[in-house]
Amino acid sequence: MKKFLKIIGILLLLIIGVFTFIYLKYNETLPTGKQGEEADALANKMLVALQHEAFENTEIIEWSFVGKHFYKWYKQEDKVEVSWGKNKVILNTKNPNESEIFVNGQKSDDKTLIEKAEAFFNNDSFWLIAPHKVFDNGVERRIVKHNDKDALLVTYTSGGTTPGDSYLWILNDNGFPTHYKMWTQIIPVGGLGASWSDWTTTEAGLQLPTKHKLDVLGLEINMGTPKASNPKSDGLANKILKAIKHDAYKTTNTLEWSFGGRRAYKWNKKEHITEVTWDSTMVLLHPNNIEKSTIYFNGKLSDSKDKAIIKKAEDYFNNDSFWLVAPHKLFEPGIIRTVKEVDGKEALLVKYTTGGTTPGDSYLWTLDENYIPTSYKMYVPSMKMEGVPATWEDWITTESGTLLPKMHRFGKNGELSMGEVKGY
Repeated sequence: MKKFLKIIGILLLLIIGVFTFIYLKYNETLPTGKQGEEADALANKMLVALQHEAFENTEIIEWSFVGKHFYKWYKQEDKVEVSWGKNKVILNTKNPNESEIFVNGQKSDDKTLIEKAEAFFNNDSFWLIAPHKVFDNGVERRIVKHNDKDALLVTYTSGGTTPGDSYLWILNDNGFPTHYKMWTQIIPVGGLGASWSDWTTTEAGLQLPTKHKLDVLGLEINMGTPKASNPKSDGLANKILKAIKHDAYKTTNTLEWSFGGRRAYKWNKKEHITEVTWDSTMVLLHPNNIEKSTIYFNGKLSDSKDKAIIKKAEDYFNNDSFWLVAPHKLFEPGIIRTVKEVDGKEALLVKYTTGGTTPGDSYLWTLDENYIPTSYKMYVPSMKMEGVPATWEDWITTESGTLLPKMHRFGKNGELSMGEVKGY
């Protein structure tokens, strides 16, 4: 018995010693910071870097937590499947009492499992999406100096499982989170940190962390293989592409059209070189290598490399090609797709977060019974457009087999002809 007690005593001393070492080495007091516009601006910079809008519109997120808890989150429906051991709870995140409980695949009335599932989800989802929660209700944001750089201190004054916790987000120069320090109720040592550096890019376009490395003892929290997808909106987008023969568009070598009779185009799509013609000027535009672009006046090659003229041609091409091929661009990088309902029918809201002349623009596509676009509403902040409608009419099948529009109408009498459209 004495030997047993001696062993227990030695173990306790070791535990106390390790804890004391960790406390003395890592413990930090909670920093103070300044609330207000500067802190909110830094928080918004982080959200932009994280593609927060893609996160907001994501339909399904899947992940696991240290190989013990497994999740499939139907985000837009406020439901999440939480599985561990022999238990599975289909948790209603808005009304937990309406959740469904299963044990060994059979329905159960054990309400305590709902509480466990909710606690698991609150903790484990935080390790997956914490940076996206900085503007949740009951959150305070402060800007703090950390190693002579701005960092974001976030305090959760309400909500979750342990309100009162604080986290100091360390960001890179682009505002992307790489690490945080924690001051929480369940960790007695303040300021312990964890990495946010092992990210994966998901099908839905947002990045999610695959693991976190704790500052202490090299411990690791594994998030499994995180996935994020939008099967509903992507399914509708694919129906549009099938209707307008997008496969044929991808193999089309050359497109020709004009824009309201003011400009004409011949686009070598295969090599991405286009002739942009207006008045007496023609620019042979190389969008991927703008320095190679050349200028012609009255059909003659000019020695001029006037950047303003080349930039004008580039802007014309970005705008005018969009009116011809926008429905074919639904899956380009930086696009967020969301299904909306318009007059009882599915419509597709498309937002361009990067690229083009005016990133941030949105278009709500309405479709006919065959999923061919008939119109869209334009939301263009730079031009103060808030739902301005335009039709997409007179679709033709080109020589190459793809579908392209010849006419747009907007307002009472507005018309925009694409001229003689060719694809071959």
